[in-house]
Amino acid sequence: MQGAPDALSGFAVAAGCVPLAKRAIRMPDKRRTTLAIVVMIMAIAGAAFGLLPAAISFATGVFMFVVLRLLPVREIYEAIDWPVIVLLGALITVASAMASTGTADLLAQMLLDNIAQGHPIIALTIVLVVTMTLSDFMNNAATAAVMCPIAISTAAQLGVNADPYLMAIAIGAACAFLTPIGHQNNTLILGPGGFHFGDYWRMGLPLEILVVIISIPMLLLVWPL
Repeated sequence: MQGAPDALSGFAVAAGCVPLAKRAIRMPDKRRTTLAIVVMIMAIAGAAFGLLPAAISFATGVFMFVVLRLLPVREIYEAIDWPVIVLLGALITVASAMASTGTADLLAQMLLDNIAQGHPIIALTIVLVVTMTLSDFMNNAATAAVMCPIAISTAAQLGVNADPYLMAIAIGAACAFLTPIGHQNNTLILGPGGFHFGDYWRMGLPLEILVVIISIPMLLLVWPL
């Protein structure tokens, strides 16, 4: 919305809107917009078709943004969420330690012996559910980093394809529906919506159950064991 402060304030009160942040209004440059879209499509295509590793493809895209003067270097630096970078760096090391010390193998063996009892589909379901649960309390990327070694070890011990287990982690890590701290979007609506901590599971639990019911057959269909 754009207008005089008094008019905007009155409109917000009358319409029940919540002002989130002041943002500068700029008319887009069509040429720069087109270039940005082309660079983004090329970066995605490079990763999607296996022409380049994903990290290199998208890093090249960022480099092209700077070379073509589509984005100042300072804005790139300020846009990076450094706490998340540090968190991922730390947890990737933890994940590597879990794999190299045998912790992941031990956890996978406990999962198989006590719950799955050697059934690959039950083990796949457990991996998905555990990942979804952890993602409700941890950063989703951190959850994936911790769960990947366990999923790979589980698949290896069962002698099945690891792809559905890894994709189950990708799905589960994105399904943080049960708490307001699972994802920043959940937190954003907590105050303005007048929600409480316990309100999230009422919608989130049925939604997560639905995700499990749909995901397991689709994972087995697309990435057979």
